[in-house]
Parts: sequence; structure tokens; C-alpha cells
Amino acid sequence: EAPGDSSEVTDAQAGSVDEENGRQLGEIELQCGICTKWFTADTFGIDTTSCLPFMTNYSFHCNVCHHSGNTYFLRKQANLKEMCLSALANLTWQSRTQDEHPKTLFSKDKEIIPFIDKYWECMTTRQRPGKMTWPNNIVKTMCKERDVFLVKEHPDPGSKDPEEDYPKFGLVDQDLANIGPAYDNQKQNSAVSTSGSLNGKLFRGIAAGSSGKGRGAKRKQQDGGTTGTAKKTRSDPLFSAQRLPPHGYPLEHPFNKDGYRYILAEPDPHAPDPEKLELDCWAGKPIPGDLYRACLYERVLLALHDRAPQLKISDDRLTVVGEKGYSMVRASHGVRKGAWYFEISMDEMPPDTAARLGWSQPLGNLQAPLGYDKFSYSWRSKKGTKFHQSIGKHYSSGYGQGDVLGFYISLPEDTETAKSLPDTYKDKALIKFKSYLYFEEKDFVDKAEKSLKQAPGSEIIFFKNGASQGVAFKDIFEGVYFPAISLYKGCTVSINFGPYFKYPPRDITYRPMSDMGWGAVVEHTLADVLYHVETEVDGRRSPPWEP
Repeated sequence: EAPGDSSEVTDAQAGSVDEENGRQLGEIELQCGICTKWFTADTFGIDTTSCLPFMTNYSFHCNVCHHSGNTYFLRKQANLKEMCLSALANLTWQSRTQDEHPKTLFSKDKEIIPFIDKYWECMTTRQRPGKMTWPNNIVKTMCKERDVFLVKEHPDPGSKDPEEDYPKFGLVDQDLANIGPAYDNQKQNSAVSTSGSLNGKLFRGIAAGSSGKGRGAKRKQQDGGTTGTAKKTRSDPLFSAQRLPPHGYPLEHPFNKDGYRYILAEPDPHAPDPEKLELDCWAGKPIPGDLYRACLYERVLLALHDRAPQLKISDDRLTVVGEKGYSMVRASHGVRKGAWYFEISMDEMPPDTAARLGWSQPLGNLQAPLGYDKFSYSWRSKKGTKFHQSIGKHYSSGYGQGDVLGFYISLPEDTETAKSLPDTYKDKALIKFKSYLYFEEKDFVDKAEKSLKQAPGSEIIFFKNGASQGVAFKDIFEGVYFPAISLYKGCTVSINFGPYFKYPPRDITYRPMSDMGWGAVVEHTLADVLYHVETEVDGRRSPPWEP
């Protein structure tokens, strides 16, 4: 088949129009560009030898809508995004219908690339490239289009999935009925009537037809003012390119300091009135926080923003090097209940350097040693002293270069903090920094100190090369605790959040801190959904409750 478009016009058949607008997913279906109703291709006797289910690169008019009274079908050249979308939709459907445990993510090398290679001629009218460069372009396309494709670069810690199966990709919107052609030339009144509504839950750009019937069709944003929407531009504060590095956090970012904390934000797919995200009307205005949510990485690492700026963090975010006086870094995830454990290896400890390691709440001072205030508890390398509120007490022998230290915390399940979901930050101001959006939260340290209360039954235990040093702290203050490292001068340490440890404790029950990666995602998602349920009625904000 030559490059370019190919068309086929067939005669009308009696009873060919599907009055129920039903769908037969997995079959080759066509959506009329005028009435937006769906039909199976064999209804009209169209040759489908060069077609695939869930294809989007075509133009089709049913026999009722076309001026000739015949059906009109035109295949178009697909771009890489359309090819990836079609491939993942077919792989998803095959897995749902054939696998006992359906998958949502598929291996680039073992599934996606072979599928596109096998069905290239069915997916596009474009000639197969002479050079095998298209697989790399496929990956770049899916990594770029994060509003359409899910990307997972590595297996979860402890997963049995082989590393060679990654990266894996999937569809953000798992409702395959939302996949349809992008008709550029739909009637203006159709665009006007549908510009404010979405048929899909997550797949941005799905709009119902002008008749109000049938499945939605993916449409491109219109430039003209008649549609009620404006084309997204590079200067749009909501839609500047936000491509995160492999470690999941922007390289340039604001630090938590001067009484303010910053939480990276991303669009919330569960937000009511999601069509607000399609507008650029927020330029120069405060962006509603309820349209966004905290952006979480599924791996527990050292935080880049929640640290003293002078500390040097490695590219994998698991090693830190000190600089001058004591300063601190916290982990990216914290715990509020249960028993948890992590390890720290003392890589380099030149003379006149020191470390204080342990646990800290979010308000612990980053420009001070761990254990300086009421919000943190630490174990010092020199003489093995334990610290809390700047009060040092003898605890154990010291530690130094080559030692592997363990950190255990047990928090009761019945405290107010344990029963609470994490903050959604949706009531906080959104600020823009280097093309990314952040929630800005004010620290009220004095108020927080006064409200601290003990958590009976809680305890912290430190380990040295597998040997317990005994209970360091009991009945600690209630709160959310993060693994924390504070270093004096050029000391270098590496942290291991699990799930595999060099010296796993034998006599206590615990969970590795690595488990908190996906655990935090689940907790925050639940908190976001409950926020929307409690504050929204029919897509509009509820009035204040009055007793």
C-alpha cells in the first residue's frame, strides 16, 4: 500500500444504522464524524483487512449523514501517539479477555514494540521506516504524553518481575470505550455545545456528539474563540511541560525553609469540573488548589526539597554528603502508625566529622542537628549519645565508618494521627517555580509544639551491625515520622529503605520503609477522593454546613 490516504466508499445497506449506539469492544468499530454514533465495520461491508480494533486514524460518515446516501470511509496516516494508543488498547483488551489476571501495563520490548511491528500496515498508511529508529521514537512519544500514557521504569522493590521487562507502559484511561477518532472538522455548534463536558474520566479531550447520544470522540482543542476553549500554549501556567526526571522530582525546585514548605503538585484526575483544566483563563489569577493534588513518587528516597540546601544528594537519592555545620535531610515518605525499619551505612567518616541519625517529624529544623527540637529523635556517632530537645543522654557505644545501623520505630494504631488521612493541601496556595506547580504551606511551629502530646506505647530502637542497642525512646510525641539524617562536615552515608536489609532484625515484627511508597499513594488518593466527595455537589462547591 502506497504512503498517504486510502479511501473506500460502499453502498448503503438496509438497517445498517445502529439505533442503540451500542459498542462491541474488541471488534473493528467506526464512529461517524457527524452523528458520532458507532458502527461495526462489517455492518457496511467495509474491507477491514488493513484495520485494527481501537484505531483512530480514519474519517467515517454513515449512510444517513453522508450527502450521497452512501457510507464514506477514509484511512489516514497515523502519528506515533495514535499508533501507541491503538497498540496499548488492543493489548489491554486482549489481556482482559484472555488472562486470568488482566494487566494494565505492558513491556516495551516484549509486547508493545512486537505488536506495532507485526501490525504496522494495519495501524498506519505510512511506509515502514528503513532504519529501526522508530522503537526509540515510540518510547519518547509515550514518555512525553503523560496525560495519555502511564510509564513505569522499574519494578517495585521486592517484585518478582524481571528488570528486563521494563520500562512498561499503559493507558491512563482504562475505559476503552473512550477511544475514538480526532475529528477536526466537526460542526461549530457541536463544538460549542460540548466544549464544557467530558465523557471520559481521565482521558482528556473526549467529547460527546452534538446529538447528545453515542460514545465520545477524542477531539483536538480549537484555536477559534467560537468553541469557548483556547489552545494550550507554552506560557500557560497550568500546562507548561512538566517532565519529571527518572528519580521523580524536578532538578530545580524550592526548598523547605523560612517557615514555608513546598509540595510538588500535579493535575488531579478526580477533580470535579475537569474542563477547567482545558482553559488558560488562570493566567495572572490564583489557580484553584482543588484542581491539583500532591505528586507522589512510588519509591521511598531522600527528599530533594525537604533538606538543607548545602547537603549533597546522589543521583539515585540514596546517598548524602555533609557540608560544614550540622544540617539535615528527611526521606520523601513518613509513617503515622505501625512498626517500620530502615538501615544506614556509614560510608566515609573522616576525622572531625559526625552524624546524628534517626526520625523526624516534618517540622524538625533542617539547619540544626537531628534531636535539636521536640520534633526529632537521634543517635549520635560520637559516644553513642541519644538526643531529643537538644538534651543528650548516654545510650550506647559510638559508631563510625563501615558500620551498618538500623532504625526501628513503633507507633500505636489508636492515636488521632494514626486514624487520620494525610493532608490533601487543596486549601493551600499554588505557586509556580521553573514550570512546575507547588502547594505552599506555612509552618506554625509554636502552635504545633504546644499541641504535641505523647503516644503511649510508642518506641524507637537503634541497631548496630545487627545488634539491638535497646530502647532509646519510649512514649514519643504523636505525629508523622520520617527517616532523617543530619551530618557534620564531610561525612558520607547511604540509606537503605528495604525491603532487603544487611542485618534484618530477628526478634521484632516490622515493615520496611520501602512499603510506604505505594502505601502513601493509596492514602493520598483516598484523601483526595474524600475531599471531593465532602466538598462538591453536582460539580459545584457545597455551601458551608450550618448546625
